Amino acid sequence: MRHLIRQKPLLALLGVLLLASLGEACSRVLWNDSGRNVLVGRNMDWFEDMRSNLWVLPRGMKRDGKTQANPLTWTSRYGSAVLTAYDLTTVDGINERGLAVHALYLPETKVGKRDPSIPGLSVSLWVQYYLDQFATVSEAVKAIQLEPYQLRMATDPNSGKAGTIHLALNDPTGDSAILECLEGKLVVYHGRQYTIMTNQPTYDRQLENLKQYRGFGGEKRLPGTHEPADRFVRAAYYRANLPKPKSDREAVAAMMSVMRNVSAPFGIADAERPNVSTTIWRTVTDLNRRILYYDSVMSPQILWLDLAKVDFAPGTSVRKLTLAGEYDHLGEISAQLQPAKMFPFVPASEP
Repeated sequence: MRHLIRQKPLLALLGVLLLASLGEACSRVLWNDSGRNVLVGRNMDWFEDMRSNLWVLPRGMKRDGKTQANPLTWTSRYGSAVLTAYDLTTVDGINERGLAVHALYLPETKVGKRDPSIPGLSVSLWVQYYLDQFATVSEAVKAIQLEPYQLRMATDPNSGKAGTIHLALNDPTGDSAILECLEGKLVVYHGRQYTIMTNQPTYDRQLENLKQYRGFGGEKRLPGTHEPADRFVRAAYYRANLPKPKSDREAVAAMMSVMRNVSAPFGIADAERPNVSTTIWRTVTDLNRRILYYDSVMSPQILWLDLAKVDFAPGTSVRKLTLAGEYDHLGEISAQLQPAKMFPFVPASEP
C-alpha cells in the first residue's frame, strides 16, 4: 500500500547531518520468505569512519524532539539496541519487540515550511522515535496517518552541511515500510513486497528500473557498478535466488553473503557523492530471535547481541559497547556492555 500524506499536516522539513549524521549511502535487504526467521541485512557505506558504537537503551526514557518551538515529547515504550553515527544520532537498530529501523541517504528529499502548531522532531531522532514507540510496522504506518509530528532539519555542528534520508521499517511478521519525503509529501510504501532499498533515485523509479532486468520482467543482464540503482538490482537478484536455509546459522550466512555482494570496496568513496561510498560495516538482524549481528570491515570476526540477554526495564542504565577503534570483539557481547551516559541527539537547526 502506498500512502501520500500532504506536507503541511505532517512534515515541515526533512534533512540530516551529511558528515556527522544520518546521511549515508547504504543497502538494505529484507528476507521474509525463507521458511525460517525474518532477517534483514544492512550495509553502512560512507567515505570515512563514522565512529559508530553499539548502545542499549532501556524503556521509560523521556525524550524531546530537539526543536526550538513546540518539540515533540515522549517516553520510550520499548527498549532498543542501536548503532550510532558519531554518537550524535541513531542510524540503525532493533527494539525488544523485533521492530528494526534503518536510515539511508536520499538526495531527492524535498520538504516544506514549519507549522509550529505541530510538535517538532529533529531528524536526528527519527529512527529512535519509531524504535521507542512501536512494536510493528502496521502500528507505525497507522501513527503516520495521525500526523503526530513535523520533522525538522538537523545539520552537522562541525561542517554546517545538511543532507537527506529515507527510512526502512521491518518487523518479525515480515512486514515492511519505506518512507520518503518528496515535493512536500510523505510517500509510504507499505507491504511485504518492499524488500530492497538503496539510495537514489526515488523508490518508484527504483521499482520501475528493476523491471528492465532478467528475472524481473526484462532482458538486461545484471548490472555491475556501485551506483545505488545497480546495487538495488543486484540485491534483488541475489535475494530472489537464495536457497532455502536448513538452519538459523545457514540463514544468517546466506543473508551476510548477499550484503557482502552489494558492498563497495576501499577506494570507491567520493565525499562529493556520498551515495557512492566504501562499505564500513554491515548488520544482519534476526527479527524473530532479536539478535543483531555486526560485521566491521576492519575486523576479521563478527560480534552479535542477543536482546533476550539484556534487561530493558525502566530505571536500568544506558549501556554501551565501544566499537570505534576497537576491533577485537568476538561472539555474543551482552556481558561486555558498560554503563554509559546517554549520547546527545543533534538539535534541529530550525525552530
